[in-house]
Amino acid sequence: MSAPLRIGIAGLGTVGAGVLRILSTHPDLIAARSGRPIEVVAVSARDRAKDRGVPLDAYAWEDDPVALAKRPDLDVLVEVMGGHEGAPKDALEAAIATGKDVVTANKALLAHHGQALALEAEQSGRLIRFEAAVAGGIPVIKALTEGLAGNEMTRVMGVMNGTCNYILTRMEETGQGYNALFEECARLGYLEADPNLDVGGIDAAHKLSLLSSIAFGTQVDFDHVEIEGITAVTIEDVRRAGDMGYRIKLLGVAQMTGRGLEQRMQPCLVPATSALGQLQGGTNMVVLEGDAVGQIVLRGPGAGAGPTASAVLSDLVDIARGNRLPTFGQPASTLRQARPAKAAVPAPYYLRLHLLDKPGALAKVARVLGDAGISIDRMRQYGHEDATAPVLIVTHKTTRAALDEAMGGFEETGVMVDRPVAIRIEAV
Repeated sequence: MSAPLRIGIAGLGTVGAGVLRILSTHPDLIAARSGRPIEVVAVSARDRAKDRGVPLDAYAWEDDPVALAKRPDLDVLVEVMGGHEGAPKDALEAAIATGKDVVTANKALLAHHGQALALEAEQSGRLIRFEAAVAGGIPVIKALTEGLAGNEMTRVMGVMNGTCNYILTRMEETGQGYNALFEECARLGYLEADPNLDVGGIDAAHKLSLLSSIAFGTQVDFDHVEIEGITAVTIEDVRRAGDMGYRIKLLGVAQMTGRGLEQRMQPCLVPATSALGQLQGGTNMVVLEGDAVGQIVLRGPGAGAGPTASAVLSDLVDIARGNRLPTFGQPASTLRQARPAKAAVPAPYYLRLHLLDKPGALAKVARVLGDAGISIDRMRQYGHEDATAPVLIVTHKTTRAALDEAMGGFEETGVMVDRPVAIRIEAV
């Protein structure tokens, strides 16, 4: 058997400890599959004394992750610290500069600096692998870079943040509102240190930008992802959408159009009977569409020690086997800079309106929609509430520009009790 693959692990939180646990539990299995042992030489973290549930006495300790990255007795740096500036970026750059490959779970770092880091690595003959950065234990990076390499990809979409899916699922199950379930997630430890990364859609948008780069052969462009989180989704919307046969999901969608690359992360309605509609709890799902394969659906745990560490190990095994692919599936120098495009692909929309209960109110709404070129597919009116009338409308396919025109027109009708709610219905 070949010499061991010698690794250092920067970060001993949930994922780093999980990697140590898998390596200590299955050393012979991993060596047999890799063709060589994978050996931890040194580790680094903020607090040496902290109990992480795994023994550390067999490994050298470095207080500074950059010092760890520069050690001459390492072949690979495993970076699982998180954050897109400072120590994580410095450690990655130091590892590449001193001739080491990198495995990372850091989607934020790659979303902000992926192109530059990929160029640095490839010019030095080094690898950056990041299966663990997107959708936890789901092997979506490998699916795109290898399994679907013969396809021209047409669309990538999915639920990529388990915390948001948990909140939306629990809203429907329990009838509780967003605020109560946000607090529940905080108690359960489901939220990032900065919760807005989760509920604001930023974490999931990082992941979407990385998948877009691989799928469409473009430079990572996180800055042009349209991002809307779930903080404005109400229990009323969850219930009303259910009445119309839909569920609300924080859905990421990327597709190349004639106008450029659309990337959006926003609450959408999907049919309740669809695979995405039936996705429950903290599970992730990624849907990949290519011209040859059609549509494939990947579902699995999107976070946690075991699933994310499993993805780290898949990258380490690939490196140990000698499988060497460019960071984003093709040389970084060949990735083109995509023209960003706002969402313009027509879609039906869900509208929730609160109207004054007086004659002609619905007629005024219908006239505004007609003037904007929007036709009504379905409409439902609920019982009157204090001289107001809740109304739901599902439109036929229309553009966001036409919808924005109608939303502006609604304000001028004089029959709106509060601001209308509009949510895109995504074809899945």
